[in-house]
Amino acid sequence: MRLPYELLLGWRYTRAGRATRRNGFISFISGVSMLGIALGVAALIIVLSVMNGFQKEVRDRMLGVVSHIEIYGPDGGVVPDLQRSIAEVRRNPQVVGVAPFVAAQALIARGEDMRGTVVRGIDPVAEPQITELAQQLKDTALKRLVPGGFGLVMGAELARSLGVREGDTVTLVAPSGQVTPAGVVPRLRQMTVVGLFDSGHYEYDSALVMMHIDDAQRLFRLEGPTGLRLKLRDLHQAREVAAQLADTMTGPLLVRDWTRQNRTWFAAVQLEKRMMFIILTLIVAVAAFNLVSTLVMTVTDKRADIAILRTLGASPRSIMGIFVVQGATVGVIGTLAGLLFGLAIAFNIDTIVPALEHLLGASFLPRDVYLISRMPSDPQSSDIMPIAIISLVLAFVATLYPSWRASRVNPAEALRYE
Repeated sequence: MRLPYELLLGWRYTRAGRATRRNGFISFISGVSMLGIALGVAALIIVLSVMNGFQKEVRDRMLGVVSHIEIYGPDGGVVPDLQRSIAEVRRNPQVVGVAPFVAAQALIARGEDMRGTVVRGIDPVAEPQITELAQQLKDTALKRLVPGGFGLVMGAELARSLGVREGDTVTLVAPSGQVTPAGVVPRLRQMTVVGLFDSGHYEYDSALVMMHIDDAQRLFRLEGPTGLRLKLRDLHQAREVAAQLADTMTGPLLVRDWTRQNRTWFAAVQLEKRMMFIILTLIVAVAAFNLVSTLVMTVTDKRADIAILRTLGASPRSIMGIFVVQGATVGVIGTLAGLLFGLAIAFNIDTIVPALEHLLGASFLPRDVYLISRMPSDPQSSDIMPIAIISLVLAFVATLYPSWRASRVNPAEALRYE
């Protein structure tokens, strides 16, 4: 099967022979355009993959502490009918774990140091079904949380700021006071630090303490748990499952999924990702529109060839097709090369970055500064496909004007001085 001459000539002009200095320069510019497209596409893939990796890493660490869905009692009070609520929750096929909890805020003091803290009363038996952190602590710190023992498991950063170690005693100050003949005085309770945890997420390591749910109910004078924590089969279905539970559960309960609990952070990450996509797409656009200068010079250099083709019966549409093929070829090769290069780095960045750190004698992500000490990467097809499509579209659009100019060449004028 014989290929159309538009394809053959377009490919020949792309390879632009080096018989003359001018042809050699056109070939060089074409190569630069191709390289620019490849580098732009590769940069987009690498940057978005690293951003996806950071988001996934932080999300996983966050979900090691928080549950997929939390259900609260009305007005921050206790859940009205705990057993019925648990039964209703378990009817949903997505729910694989349920644990009651008490949520409150308090002050924790050690000597003259005092910090605000989030108190979470948990059931040491049920909690490991919900979070990875509790699963890691179930045979150590959580076993020491016994009813009436008034023990605390606190974050490592909070313990460091208070100068507390395992076995030390701290004072927990409840927010609601106790009425006495002398007036309202704060409720204080001596608590023993029975364990520490390090989730890798500073927000929780510096503010969260866990205690037995029975002790929390006694300390904050509650008649039962203030909510339920749920674990799902698929964490990405949390929003849909939360909506289903809000419609099916009995009573005025508040249902929140993990995406709404950290909505500000996720919104900021998504905005940053979109802005980086736009900024880096401009690199691809600049490289793609370098094709305009390449094709304009090619059209100028090939005016005589175009005129001969026109006198032999080639239509303006065919002439236009030749130069569209030339520009599209550069765009396709550059895009494919960028995809291969970008994916090769994105999938091997955990090997490349340590090698560069060793070579340069530097640490890109110091452990004492950043939450994550390694460079994560998570290439996603939902990012890669739009990158490839945008690159190809920009390369095609860049060919339209020079190709149109080529189709408008007048054979008589072009051959006048030949």
